[in-house]
Amino acid sequence: MSNTSFGALGVPAPLVDVLASRGITTPTPIQAATLPDSLAGRDVLGRGRTGSGKTIAFVLPLLSRLAASRPARRPGRPRALILAPTRELATQIDEAMAPLATVLGLTSRTVFGGVGQGPQVSAIRRGVDVVVACPGRLEDLIGQGHVSLDAVEVTVIDEADHMADLGFLPSVRRLLDATPTRGQRMLFSATLDAGIGILVRRYLHEPVTHEADSVQSPISTMAHHVLHVTPDTHLPVLLDLVAAPGRTVVFTRTKHRAKKLARQLNGSGVAAVELHGNLSQNARTRTMDAFHGGEARTLVATDIAARGIHVDDVALVIHADPPVEHKAYLHRSGRTARAGASGTVITLMTDDQVRDVRDLTRKAGVRATTTRVHASHPLLQELAPGDRSFDGGYAAPALGSSSSRRSSGSGSGSASRRSGGSGHGGRRPPGSTRPASGRPARSAASFSERSGGRRSR
Repeated sequence: MSNTSFGALGVPAPLVDVLASRGITTPTPIQAATLPDSLAGRDVLGRGRTGSGKTIAFVLPLLSRLAASRPARRPGRPRALILAPTRELATQIDEAMAPLATVLGLTSRTVFGGVGQGPQVSAIRRGVDVVVACPGRLEDLIGQGHVSLDAVEVTVIDEADHMADLGFLPSVRRLLDATPTRGQRMLFSATLDAGIGILVRRYLHEPVTHEADSVQSPISTMAHHVLHVTPDTHLPVLLDLVAAPGRTVVFTRTKHRAKKLARQLNGSGVAAVELHGNLSQNARTRTMDAFHGGEARTLVATDIAARGIHVDDVALVIHADPPVEHKAYLHRSGRTARAGASGTVITLMTDDQVRDVRDLTRKAGVRATTTRVHASHPLLQELAPGDRSFDGGYAAPALGSSSSRRSSGSGSGSASRRSGGSGHGGRRPPGSTRPASGRPARSAASFSERSGGRRSR
């Protein structure tokens, strides 16, 4: 972490005060590296992993420039554009920017699909300073004549490599072509793969490149373990780990696996929610509300969540199914050990997965400790300390309901916030570890989940 303050980097005092009020006083490496150039108006290429602080790195110079020029807002003509690959990330960016924009008297609006366009059109017609958009819906609104990008002074492309993975680069190029060539442009990406270099060469003018915490560099505060299990002990071992206090994210390879595993955990009395591409936007929102609020402390997800979940206090990530390639392993694992915190990553491995997992960790550049375990192995308590709690599964409340119910383990009810690990009165499956103290309950934190699919419209 840098010892330089935001003020010393040139961030305006009102923004420094807002950051301080939120407990943000020391710039992350990517912020300290990029801010002097971006605040000076230069085009910037920032490379850094998810969770490295990229949002603040581009929001601060964007708002600073708009506050300095401040022409009158014009209907349908935003002054800044932030492009994001998914609606959940767009929402996260807008929420992070809101208190900073407000203190400067600036306004913003998210634009994405999956919801009616009426409120978006109305807001833009009244005039906004910043549009945070997914490419598909923004192109639709431009085609309908609701938006023009000819007054954009600053353009930001966030998670550009993920934008490429989802097939959005042609749309991104069309949108950039619609912005003034003399405007400032910033591009942030974990890697420069999949055509990102083309965007840089075509649209960024003499960019300054900064890199911090790239996706290929494992985090030193993240401990990696491979637990060698049999098919029969796979679920009991997983169940023991997720029954410990605190938030856990469990990754599977397929949507069917995520759904089945969440059902099995709930049926055993551990409150779990599922996140995958078959869920509607409303269902994804309910899932993340439950995970954020503590009604469910385990999230079972496909790689839809590998790059988007932002919960500061997830201390345990479990690869119930090892991913196919090493970048997915690193992105999944990045849900823990965020913002300087420590975290534990566990991969469950069966006999037929030994070679694949060995290759996976080697390519990811991580040193994982491999241990053959069973459901009562003492290592489980070390990796996930605390009393095991099996006090009820989770089910989403009915539409229109504002609360959820605790189940007796059938998977048809919902668990309220689990305690810090007392586990008293909870049932324990055969072979589970003894209760023990020592794993502190993790506090609630902000979050964002990101949807997958080829289009975020």
